[in-house]
Amino acid sequence: MENIDIQKYIDMAVLYASEYGFKIIAALIIFLLGKWVAKKLTAFIKKMMHKAKIDKTLVEFSESIIYFTLLLMVVIAALNQLGVNTTSFVAVFGAATLAIGLALQGSFSNIGAAVLIILFRPFKVGDVIETGGVTGEVTDINLFSTILTPVDKRVVIVPNASIIGANITNFSNREQRRVDHVFGIGYDDDLKLAKETLMEIVKADKRILSEPEPFIAVSELADSSVNFVVRAWTLTDDYWGVYFDMLESVKLTFDEKGISIPYPQMDVHTDKQ
Repeated sequence: MENIDIQKYIDMAVLYASEYGFKIIAALIIFLLGKWVAKKLTAFIKKMMHKAKIDKTLVEFSESIIYFTLLLMVVIAALNQLGVNTTSFVAVFGAATLAIGLALQGSFSNIGAAVLIILFRPFKVGDVIETGGVTGEVTDINLFSTILTPVDKRVVIVPNASIIGANITNFSNREQRRVDHVFGIGYDDDLKLAKETLMEIVKADKRILSEPEPFIAVSELADSSVNFVVRAWTLTDDYWGVYFDMLESVKLTFDEKGISIPYPQMDVHTDKQ
């Protein structure tokens, strides 16, 4: 009796293996081969878009959409090979997507924000921007987030919805930027000498443009200093070099010429009894 039961199970196993085994193997082959083709096709389309000189931001964004769409088609084809009713599957998938969408409204708002970023282009890959308290180069824009790389080479992931809902400062969308500084001198210092010295420093830096012309003027008679505003234009790529070098040059030159730079101090007077 036991031998009959065992033989029965063996026969059932053989029957199911012969009926579904090849389908499972075929489905796996379709999935693995399809996934490989999807990657290759996406890479080919990306290459063609680069050759067509399409904006890099749009290329990176399109790459994600194309690969996801192709992979979904591969999954449906593999399920169809297994004998799954894909029409019902699509309906179930749609209902599941709706349920997941309601649960993940925040994530889908990031997708919507990504679309807005692509359409209105407040920045693109390669730009240096400031948003959400982070300043860095845009290295990637995907469906859910924007990747920023600050000067210290950290990787900062900022949700797209946070970017769209905040102020965006793009430092790269203009070829020129203006360097702004305020320098103070003491009331006893020679005002004309200080102004001439600042102009000499500005004109000595070859990275500073002659047009628009640099601007130097007294901006404030403060409590303990006479303040000069210095405005000079430079190429965007030279901005930070000019910004920091000007600070150093002013300090060293003022020291050489005996021009003081006041700093906060407190005088304490005591009455002698």
